[in-house]
Amino acid sequence: MRRDQLEHAIRTACQIIDQPEVIVAGSQAILATFDEEELPAEATMSIEVDILPIANTNTETAQLADLIEGVAGEFSSFQELHGFSIDGVDLDTSVLPDGWRERLVKVQNANTAAPAGRPRFTGWCVDKEDLCAAKLCAFREKDRNFVAALLEAGLVDRDLVVARLATVPNTHTSARERALSWLKPQQA
Repeated sequence: MRRDQLEHAIRTACQIIDQPEVIVAGSQAILATFDEEELPAEATMSIEVDILPIANTNTETAQLADLIEGVAGEFSSFQELHGFSIDGVDLDTSVLPDGWRERLVKVQNANTAAPAGRPRFTGWCVDKEDLCAAKLCAFREKDRNFVAALLEAGLVDRDLVVARLATVPNTHTSARERALSWLKPQQA
């Protein structure tokens, strides 16, 4: 995936749910910090953008996520036309460290502008180390490969990922411990 596709996904998701802002919670959030040319292939392989709508309750978030998924999700005409899909997610989709909302990276530019000069849409992307912590809590092979590639390329701070993992809520202790255990042998 490319940065311009991320920007397109932000604009489209905001238009679908008629909201000015969304959060990019999946691996493509890394494109808020780095251009695709700077990233290892494992970091841009996904052809889906995980969008977390901003709402007052998780129930409302889930309803908006379903709306996004229905219009632009996998196997949609949007995916067929653009070559990527937009997956609506809710607050239960990812395990994120404490304070993640204060570290979101803003994506707002001409590519996220609404038609006819209306106010621009904003994508708030999960910070790179928070993203790695969430990926390691999920612990799927593709997530471990994503984190390993970023670590190997020197694009994320291993110690900061460890520190962020330490703040993962206690309801996810086993995921946190598994992630920390995986990082340990990786340390130099």
